[in-house]
Amino acid sequence: MEKLSNPQVTIQTIKKYEFAFQKKFGQNFLIDDHVITKIINAAEITKDDLVLEIGPGIGTMTQYLAESARKVIAVEIDKNLIPILGETLAEYDNVTVINEDILKLDINRLVEEENAGKPIKVVANLPYYITTPIIMGLFESHVPLQSITVMVQKEVADRMQVGPGSKDYGALSLAVQYYAKPYIAANVPPNCFIPRPGVGSAVIRLTRYEEPPVTVKDESLMFKLIRASFNQRRKTLQNGIANSPELPYSKAQVEKALEKMGLAANVRGESLTLAEFAKLSDIISEE
Repeated sequence: MEKLSNPQVTIQTIKKYEFAFQKKFGQNFLIDDHVITKIINAAEITKDDLVLEIGPGIGTMTQYLAESARKVIAVEIDKNLIPILGETLAEYDNVTVINEDILKLDINRLVEEENAGKPIKVVANLPYYITTPIIMGLFESHVPLQSITVMVQKEVADRMQVGPGSKDYGALSLAVQYYAKPYIAANVPPNCFIPRPGVGSAVIRLTRYEEPPVTVKDESLMFKLIRASFNQRRKTLQNGIANSPELPYSKAQVEKALEKMGLAANVRGESLTLAEFAKLSDIISEE
């Protein structure tokens, strides 16, 4: 069949199946082949790759992925899209469609069965309301990954790559940069989708580090400190940590740790680098 990146083909397919977009799934289908090509190029897909696609929709990008990769596993939560994918991907014998919630799927097991545990590449046009849980779920469950190349809200892409001192800098910035090197490959306007989203989008590639850029004794503690520091941005770091139900530290303990690092007692979380949060975690764990 003709490629779904042709808007007319997408519209015909949607009408044929009387498909109704569901707001709860954040469905916005790509209709621009230039953008899809940018995503494929940014992900550096080769014939050796197993690609996990999250949210294939009607299969627009899946068609391109199938032509570039060795195998594609497309995970789609909306059961109403499964028969459409059956038609749009019929000519590709290297695509497996799974009707499942990606947040409930055992991806480590899937990678073990389908790729002998070797690293995979993730590509997705992600629903904006669930971008962070999906990306962090992939990293925190230590799925064998080479990279994640995703379409996300422009504002979220900016947050992922920004450094200390910016209003966009926060827990997501630090978490992503601990696991991966972020690179914004393209900015994408709303007219590249059906229906058009109300915000601009961006394609970002997160290349997984073999080893994190900082060393920390307790990764879990470091992320609890980070979350506590940004939960209430206007508060000082020591107040944020002392008020956190996740953490057992008093203001005095935090102040002592900051003093050892040569930092002022009234410092805010947005001023600290990833390396400084790692150091704070190591120091405070010894208190």
